[in-house]
Amino acid sequence: MKDPNNPCLFCNSKKAGVAHENDLAYASYDTYPVSHNHCLIIPKRHVIDYFELTNEELIACNDLIKIVKQQVVNKDESIRAFNIGTNAGKIAGQSIMHCHIHLIPRREGDVDNPQGGVRSVIPKKQHYKRKI
Repeated sequence: MKDPNNPCLFCNSKKAGVAHENDLAYASYDTYPVSHNHCLIIPKRHVIDYFELTNEELIACNDLIKIVKQQVVNKDESIRAFNIGTNAGKIAGQSIMHCHIHLIPRREGDVDNPQGGVRSVIPKKQHYKRKI
């Protein structure tokens, strides 16, 4: 199996594929998508995770998130919502050690019970009952 960290897959935007870009970041469709049109927002500078981004890089990534969100909604009317997330560190599930933010389109009925959303990274914590 080829190591996506040696050389870093995301440091070569041409190899990763570019859907959109600005001076500091680019967007690429995920090669292992959770849902159709799942996209990654990737800073051009090699940083390990979200917490190493500069404020300028955060703004650049956020700008691309909004552009890509609108683009995929325009392409696919079945999209009703999104999950946005990042894995920071191996224990959190990060496998490519170059910061990337997932933009995952969601559709009505794509899972039986979407309650908890990103909380499902720890399955027993996904579903909960409100105390009030």
